[in-house]
Amino acid sequence: MVNAWASAQDVLTATGVTVTEPQLAQAQSDIEIFTNRIYTDSDRIRPRDLHWLGQAVARQAAWLAGQFGLETRLDATQIQQDQVSTTLQGDGLVLAPMAARALKRVSWMRSRTIHIRSAIESAGPLVGNPLAESADEAMVWAPYRGGA
Repeated sequence: MVNAWASAQDVLTATGVTVTEPQLAQAQSDIEIFTNRIYTDSDRIRPRDLHWLGQAVARQAAWLAGQFGLETRLDATQIQQDQVSTTLQGDGLVLAPMAARALKRVSWMRSRTIHIRSAIESAGPLVGNPLAESADEAMVWAPYRGGA
């Protein structure tokens, strides 16, 4: 029995693809590499994130079943052969497309915006132009002590 966020039955239910235990173990390992989380830390991962990790492992395992030479592929973004070319996105040669979509839903894999307050915002609410002399009363002032 492989320690994975999805079972072989989960893969079959979600994708209709039957996978072997080694394929499931490889899929688990792949998702651990992409997420920077390991299965043994599952007790510290939120249930919603565990759901999406399970979906990612299931999709990766199903995708792996149809791949050949995955571990010996080159890292490429564009491939051309017989006057036909294709351009791949980032990890297109090593990560299943649906697994990548599931990983985008894991909380720590999403992009975040951090708002850093400026000195003017930290001073409190202002009315009008903060640089105008009339705004001096609304500003927080400290005496200049000179030097360092």
